[in-house]
Amino acid sequence: MQCNIDQKGRRFRMMGGIICTIGGLVCLGVALAGLAVIAMVCTGIALLISGAFQIYEARKGWCAIRAMGFKTPI
Repeated sequence: MQCNIDQKGRRFRMMGGIICTIGGLVCLGVALAGLAVIAMVCTGIALLISGAFQIYEARKGWCAIRAMGFKTPI
């Protein structure tokens, strides 16, 4: 994988990844508290996976969307 994003894009992806990961943990915490189970578990898992992938992209300097040929503004 070749680096295809600059420092601004890496920071943006890292922030998004951290926010998604925190949101996923909050959703799973709400589900464990018994307030909303199925939807919160699915949402929490999806947010954790997407957050982890964004953090991976930021650390590697690689964007999957750009690798497919799409132009992204950041």
